[in-house]
Amino acid sequence: MSAEFAAALPAVALVLACCLGGVAVAGTQLRLQDAAALAARAEARGDSGSAAVASVRGASYSVRSSGELVCADLVAPGLGVGGPLGAIEVRATGCALADGR
Repeated sequence: MSAEFAAALPAVALVLACCLGGVAVAGTQLRLQDAAALAARAEARGDSGSAAVASVRGASYSVRSSGELVCADLVAPGLGVGGPLGAIEVRATGCALADGR
């Protein structure tokens, strides 16, 4: 193994780790957006949206009404790891017509 390869290997590992972390955050965002839509529809029908929110680990949600719309705002940790990457927070909002109209 050459010295140049040994010096470049940590940089390649760091770039790979950042790419994998980005893919994990994007996956969490997709799951959170789906859960927000399901929670908003459930809340608009008068049911609890907590079952939909439970599908995303560590997610919390709040419900707000705006005219005829019921909106569910969800927040979840992006990676669930410590350090600087653990500070990433993912948010999603889903809205539905009240009373299922």
